[in-house]
Amino acid sequence: MTKTFMPSVKTKEELEALQLEGLKWTVSHAYQGSPFYKKRLDEAGVGPDDIRSLKDLQRLPFTTADDLRDQYPFPLLSVPFEKVVRIHASSGTTGKRKVLCYTQKDIDDWTHFFARCYEMARLTPEDRVQVAVGYGVWTAGISFQMGCEAYGAMVIPAGPGNLDMQCEFLVDFQSTVMCCTASMGLLLAEEVNRRGIRNKINLKKMIFGSERSSDAMRKRIEELLGLEHMFDIPGMTELYGPGTGLDCIHHTGIHYWADYYILEILDPDTLKPVPEGETGEMVVTTLRKEAAPLIRYRTRDLTRLVPGDCPCGSILPRHDRLLGRSDDMIIFRAVNIYPGQIDHVLSGVDGIGSEYQIILDRGKDGRDYMTLRVERDQRVDSGRDPELRDRIGAEIKKQMLVSVSVEIVDYGALPRSERKSKRVFDNRDK
Repeated sequence: MTKTFMPSVKTKEELEALQLEGLKWTVSHAYQGSPFYKKRLDEAGVGPDDIRSLKDLQRLPFTTADDLRDQYPFPLLSVPFEKVVRIHASSGTTGKRKVLCYTQKDIDDWTHFFARCYEMARLTPEDRVQVAVGYGVWTAGISFQMGCEAYGAMVIPAGPGNLDMQCEFLVDFQSTVMCCTASMGLLLAEEVNRRGIRNKINLKKMIFGSERSSDAMRKRIEELLGLEHMFDIPGMTELYGPGTGLDCIHHTGIHYWADYYILEILDPDTLKPVPEGETGEMVVTTLRKEAAPLIRYRTRDLTRLVPGDCPCGSILPRHDRLLGRSDDMIIFRAVNIYPGQIDHVLSGVDGIGSEYQIILDRGKDGRDYMTLRVERDQRVDSGRDPELRDRIGAEIKKQMLVSVSVEIVDYGALPRSERKSKRVFDNRDK
């Protein structure tokens, strides 16, 4: 296969020139096509002619999820309706769903950079890709399929859930790549192991996303399925959908498509840039998006830029895995805690599984209490429970400066899901 979906630019300077060209176009396009953006830019005292360098990005106003909900059902629309060929929507956990419009060019661009994900993962046209994510108004299933077809591999559009069918397809079609959520990946890996069919399947790689996942969960999936690689794929409906980046085979960070959007990492409180390598909120500005462009959109996702060059040699910069969301932060006894921090602590403890739950309660004394429910590893005897409890409690105290009650439960005792797993249960306001 000779076709490449990677950007033609070869240097950082060429990439920045391409970004500046895209930024100028986006501001002009949004200003002329969207009454919302024109009003917002006028209020900020900045117009298309004021964008002369990438530093001028910081003069632009922010856009938020509330802006999308307030303008439901067609927020940020910057083209006439006759140019809109499709809509997609987010899952909408609170209030109205976030609905985004797409032109044909938006669909073509999305397909192109999603095919880049498969190229980054070093798939070949001989690969058979089982897509086990949701179809419909969601952005997931159709994007995995479009990118795979453009790349030239064979797609198996299985959809989510239905473990009987997923296992049947793995055996009968000899799928080599599985695309799913991390929770679905664990569920499937355990089911393959339970059925004793690992030697009957040909799975080599997994591309997973949609939720934060721990090192322990990844390691468990890899062991159960005998995978060569697991690739983390980010994405959100506002920014086209899944496929906005991928980690390469060196797994040193997620290469993001900086020729399609600019990524800023800002302090969520001050909204000022944080030093490279430090954690902050992802803020994105699109460079080519027609129907619903984004100007400094606050994603609420927390990550950091990975400094230095990747061993793979790609010019595309990297961000780390997602730590969590700025609005997912737990305030416990005056300490700010992100679930991703607990992921990190638990991943360093031998003898436990990858699944856990955080339960927050308020006692009769008015104080807050945290219980951490953790699965014992399948190969570990319950006699080690006291040792594991003490070890986890000590590590949480040492690294996060809080005291928690730890419960060790049997492997498989905590619920599995083919979608996103719920791990935080806050009962304090009930």
